[in-house]
Amino acid sequence: MTEYAETLMDRIGRKLAASLETPSPGFVPYTHANVAALRKVLEPGDVLLIEGHNRISVAIKYLTMSTWSHAAMYVGNAVGQVTPEGERLCLVEVNLGDGCIAAPLSKYECFNTRICRANDLTDEDRAKVVDFMVSSIGKRYDMKNITDLLRYFLPTPPVPVRWRRRLLAFGSGDPTRAICSSLIAQAFGRIRYPILPRITREFRADQMARTQRREILEIRHHSLYVPRDFDLSPYFHIVKPTLATGFDYRGLTWSDQTRGEKTRAAG
Repeated sequence: MTEYAETLMDRIGRKLAASLETPSPGFVPYTHANVAALRKVLEPGDVLLIEGHNRISVAIKYLTMSTWSHAAMYVGNAVGQVTPEGERLCLVEVNLGDGCIAAPLSKYECFNTRICRANDLTDEDRAKVVDFMVSSIGKRYDMKNITDLLRYFLPTPPVPVRWRRRLLAFGSGDPTRAICSSLIAQAFGRIRYPILPRITREFRADQMARTQRREILEIRHHSLYVPRDFDLSPYFHIVKPTLATGFDYRGLTWSDQTRGEKTRAAG
C-alpha cells in the first residue's frame, strides 16, 4: 500500500511539474540571443542565465525580484554528444521533471540571456566544476513533495517583498532543488569558490535595501541559490558577447541617417 501511495504521489508530482513547464503566452524577448556570438565568448565553467517564459519562470522571477529564472552551465566539449542535427550538447542544466540534462546552445536562441564568469579560475578548478556538472547528467529529482510544487501555481502570491525569497525555501524538498541553481552552486562549492558568502558589514540607511540584503546574505545552503545570485555576486564577471567580440558604435547606421541619404539622392 505504501509503495502504491508513493507511486501515485510521484505521478501527481510529475503531472504538476509538466504543467509548470508549460510556456506562458505573450513572451517576447528584448533581444534574441546571438548564438554565434555566444559560442565565440563562452568558456567552460561559465554560468548562462536565462529569462524563461514558462509558468514556473513567472513565479521564480516574481519571488526573486529578478529577470533571470533559469541557469545552465557551459561545459564545452565535456559531454561528448551531439543532437540528431549534429549540434554539440554544451550546456548542463536542471529542469523540473527532467532532472539534470545536457542541451545545445541553440535551445535558448529566442531568450534573453546573460553570461556570468567566475574570476580567474585555475584550470584544475575549472575542470572540477565541469566534471561535477557532467557527472550529474541523468540525476532525477523526486516530485512527491507536492507542497513544494503547489506554491508555483500562484505566480504572484500577496506576500511582502522581504518574505518572497523565503517562500522558495518552503519545504526545501527535491522540487526546490530542481528549480533553483543548486547544482551549479554545489559545483562551485566543491572548489570553495564564493557566490554570495556571509559578509559582516554595515547596511545602507535605506530600510528596504537593508531588508533585502539581509535576506540574501542569510541564505547559504546550495539548494537555496537562485539564478539572480550569480548576477549579484561580486565574484562573477558579466560578459556581453556583442562587446567581447568587438563593437564600434561609429559603424552603426541609424534610421535618420538612412532617411537623409534617401532625401539627398532624390534631390
